[in-house]
Amino acid sequence: MQRLVNLTSRRSWLVVGVAVAFLLVSVVVGGSLSSQLNAGGFVDPDTEAFAVSERLEDLTGVTPEASVIALIETDEPIAGAAGTARIEEVRARLAGDEDVAAVQTALDPGGEALVSTDGTDTYLIASFRPISDDAADEAAARIVDEFEGEEGILIGGTTTTFQQASEIIESDLTRAELIAFPIILLLSLWVFRGLIAALMPVMVGVFTIFGSFLVIGLINQATTISIFALNLIIGLGLGLSIDYSLLIVSRYREEIAAQGPGVKALLTTLRTAGKSVVFSAITVAAALAGLMVFPQNFLFSMGIGGVVAAGVALATSVVLLPAVLALLGARVNSLSPAFLKRHSEDADKPLEKGFWYRLSHGIAKRPGIIAIVTAAGMILLALPAFGINFTAGDANILPTSASAREVSDTLAAEFPEDRSTPIIVLADAPADPDSRAELTAYADELGGLPGASAIIPPEVISEEQGVWRIQVLPTGQPLDDAATTLVDDVAATQAPVPVQIGGFTAGFLDEQGSLEAHLPIAIAIIVVVTIVALFMMTGSVILPIKAVIMNILTLGATLGLLVLIFQDGRFETLLGYDSRGALDMTQPILLGAIVFGLSTDYAVFLLSRIKEARDNGAGETDAVAIGLQRTGRIVTAAALLFAVAIGAFATSGIILIKELGVGTALAVLIDATIVRALLVPSLMALMGKWNWWAPGPLRRFHDRFGFDETEPPRDPEPSTA
Repeated sequence: MQRLVNLTSRRSWLVVGVAVAFLLVSVVVGGSLSSQLNAGGFVDPDTEAFAVSERLEDLTGVTPEASVIALIETDEPIAGAAGTARIEEVRARLAGDEDVAAVQTALDPGGEALVSTDGTDTYLIASFRPISDDAADEAAARIVDEFEGEEGILIGGTTTTFQQASEIIESDLTRAELIAFPIILLLSLWVFRGLIAALMPVMVGVFTIFGSFLVIGLINQATTISIFALNLIIGLGLGLSIDYSLLIVSRYREEIAAQGPGVKALLTTLRTAGKSVVFSAITVAAALAGLMVFPQNFLFSMGIGGVVAAGVALATSVVLLPAVLALLGARVNSLSPAFLKRHSEDADKPLEKGFWYRLSHGIAKRPGIIAIVTAAGMILLALPAFGINFTAGDANILPTSASAREVSDTLAAEFPEDRSTPIIVLADAPADPDSRAELTAYADELGGLPGASAIIPPEVISEEQGVWRIQVLPTGQPLDDAATTLVDDVAATQAPVPVQIGGFTAGFLDEQGSLEAHLPIAIAIIVVVTIVALFMMTGSVILPIKAVIMNILTLGATLGLLVLIFQDGRFETLLGYDSRGALDMTQPILLGAIVFGLSTDYAVFLLSRIKEARDNGAGETDAVAIGLQRTGRIVTAAALLFAVAIGAFATSGIILIKELGVGTALAVLIDATIVRALLVPSLMALMGKWNWWAPGPLRRFHDRFGFDETEPPRDPEPSTA
């Protein structure tokens, strides 16, 4: 911090100039690079279903999923001459695309299931040749454009779903920024009581977001990054920028009120608030890095995005922001309207007259009751989470206006069975009549299982390697209970030869198993880093453990509320979504990482001020009250601003992003109000000096390597700024 102050105070204009140049490069280059991200990445490449998909591609030269579905809607029987001609025309146009390897229609043998129950609609399934995700997105976009605006034709399918999700996300990002930034500026003006100070969070947010776009775009050149990471970068990056700038600017204004503007005030600010920002960024980055243990590129990308956003927010907050403050000096308080000045906090007002100070002392009188009632309330909020159901990314993540969603809804409502999502069984057996007889009997047995509507008989897909394919068509939707139970029943049925099971439903179950297998490692990383970071800051083993428990309560309450809202279908009109009766299976993992990072973020802010007061001689009760008074307004304001920043994604057309935005906003508000204002002070009061307990060896370790708040600041070299 000493060296940072020397740099930012002596080379202020140089720092600002370099930062502006970096921003220009980020806007020009980063925007272009970040637009190259794709919307896939929900699959673990080590699962059996993925192996089946890869094997089919290798053996047939065709992707097994329905890359594109062309739905033909007419008012006349599709079996007539006009309907047949229409099918052949659409088939020819689909097959004419360079990346389409095969097209299945109702005119093919066994294609009667591709006709609606009333006989007036049909759909064609186009499968791509094995190509990259980017090439597949481009091919899907070409086909959508080919049939755009053509009456009676709707384009959907797996690849189209994710291609349209990418387009919607790009527009959502722009809308979220347009919504969030003006509101954040107005709220910052209310918090800081001055326009110049209010511009600081916006400035840090702009540099953080565009800088992160540049970094993530460069990373995407080396490894594939999901476009969903951009949502996290905007929400988390803007939120952290708000938190860090609020903390640093508020402390700097506090210091210049006490000792005047200058290098000493800046040094004290960075040695206190700056250190808290460093701890916070480390814990947030580590929590999000826990997502990188998952093999699903979607979660891995979210982890990368979180680490990048935290790192850029940290660099901007402790390098650029101090340089700007050094240039501004006392002018950071400029342009403060009179009506806001009248309501501003007086820096000289005695602590005991502050709201948060009085609240803390009030809680200290009845800490047991308040702790029990608060914890019980959060546990009650968490109870619905025990009834959580899970689903996966399919066309239902899209708004009803998207063509892929319309196609999916039509297939579910008007067709006898969905041929686009079969359960696929690959069997290894010689391509001879005996094997056919054996496998036909096996297929008949599978067709008799509950939840099976039909069987596509065994077909040889590689005579040389002896590989057969059997397709089991489930009744209902591919992710409902009947379909998932059918996959389990297929796996439990004794096969005459070695088999592998794949398809969309089997892939969903495999992904659940993959997430469960990797979750303990992610939890261990997040919890260990949280405990170690808080121990190094506080010297206590009790406070970090309490922080982890409170983070779990916050996460539980948040998931409970998400179940009540999105799973149970509340506020559908207000939030603009259709309930799927479940949450995306990645939501608890994503929210867990984000909640742990942000909750620890606020814990660092509060505990650092409590420890500062305690290290400088305050009693246990007074130290808590002083810490709460110094941070209560800042943390509450930061949470409100963060909720606006991330809550803007509640306007997203993608329900996965909508759930994440609402969930994170709820978690932040719960943590900054119920937890920090009530639960933390009550537990601190209950445990008194035991809050700071650590075993002797750890205490000595902290005395040598940890941080304490009593070190007098050294005078830096004179500034030449």
